[in-house]
Amino acid sequence: MKAEERRKEILAIVGNSDNALTAAVLAEKLGVSRQVIVQDIAILRANGYDVISTNRGYMLTAQKSAATRVFKCRHTFEQIVDEGYLVIGLGGRIEDVFVNHRVYGRIAARLELYNSTHVEELYRSLVSGASKPLMAVTDGYHYHTVSAADEATLDRIEDALRQAGYLIEI
Repeated sequence: MKAEERRKEILAIVGNSDNALTAAVLAEKLGVSRQVIVQDIAILRANGYDVISTNRGYMLTAQKSAATRVFKCRHTFEQIVDEGYLVIGLGGRIEDVFVNHRVYGRIAARLELYNSTHVEELYRSLVSGASKPLMAVTDGYHYHTVSAADEATLDRIEDALRQAGYLIEI
């Protein structure tokens, strides 16, 4: 397979995946080394393709949904998984989390939680004690940017967050 064909295949594979894919996985699928994939990704980015690298692998930002909304939430540490399942179960994607700290200002982190496995991985890493969630510094208050296919889906997510008692009206 020629390099240009391989890059088109990388875009197709990554674009059709619900999950981020590592260079090693792509390399195995395409029969090349991991380093070749890393170089191909760099070339794709240089040519204007919005391929992002996450801690779980590569994704196309074109996968992101058409509508986004910021929700202000508050809940306990134990309810992190429930909040994630609620949003994802209704067709949303949790792009980030941020807090407005009175001294430090806005503190944000990309989450990119697109399925229940991502939510569980986040929770396990927080439970391990390596770090605390951002909401810990603001007494449970935090914001999420949520994306979805359309505004109607975001409306359903908003209603569900409100019913669960997680939504803080801004």
